[in-house]
Amino acid sequence: MANTKQAKKRAIQADKRRDHNASLRSTVRTYIKKVVLAIESGNKEAAKAAFTAAVPVIDRIADKDQIHKNKAARDKSRLATKVKALALAA
Repeated sequence: MANTKQAKKRAIQADKRRDHNASLRSTVRTYIKKVVLAIESGNKEAAKAAFTAAVPVIDRIADKDQIHKNKAARDKSRLATKVKALALAA
């Protein structure tokens, strides 16, 4: 455990930061799940809308370095491919 006042403060700040970062990552996962669920249900319009809503959220979290930019690009690419395949399947 922290022994100095400074170390105690840093521990408290680290806890707050960890909670906030976990919240941001959870938000991204939620948006991705919404797109995946819309794709699995076969609803083209809902899938496109969910994807359109998810892209800026993924980009924002990547800009904050919560996820790596390459992971953000990979996630967006995979989702876009699935949405496009759903639109073409009709």
